[in-house]
Amino acid sequence: MAIQLEGKKAIVAEVNEAASGALSVVLADYRGVNSGDMTALRTKAREQNVYLRVVRNTLAKRAVQGTDFECVSEALAGPTLFAFSMEDPGAGARLLKDFSKENDNFEIKALAVGGELLGGEQIDRLAKLPTRDEALGQLASVMQAPITKLARTFNEVPSKATRAVAAVRDQKKEAA
Repeated sequence: MAIQLEGKKAIVAEVNEAASGALSVVLADYRGVNSGDMTALRTKAREQNVYLRVVRNTLAKRAVQGTDFECVSEALAGPTLFAFSMEDPGAGARLLKDFSKENDNFEIKALAVGGELLGGEQIDRLAKLPTRDEALGQLASVMQAPITKLARTFNEVPSKATRAVAAVRDQKKEAA
């Protein structure tokens, strides 16, 4: 069924809004994937705050104009599923990578982050990024290490003094 002009404008505006607020996008070819699997994928995407949308390529080119993802226009060929990661840059990549392992027909075409277009074979670069909580945990452990070492160093001074006094005491006992 043909989409009227108003419907096309609404789709372009919706995808443009998603692209403007997204941190990364992954493009995939979904041919051969049954509707039950696609429904499961959409459910997982909602849980992980990933915006999934199938859009005609001509409308998608208009929708990404003026955003960081304008570079994906080159990769638009054939049926395309867009996965915009809204909070975690690697969420969409992890979601589609896991889905492609379960479905042989599902193929990741390209991805873009920070205005840079990457091929689908580089999905691991984005999928292996730590989540926000993991990154904060790593940062906290890195910041805590010098403080812990300083505390141990300060604690070592009285311990050395105590051991020196005990050694002198032991020497005097042996001499007496």
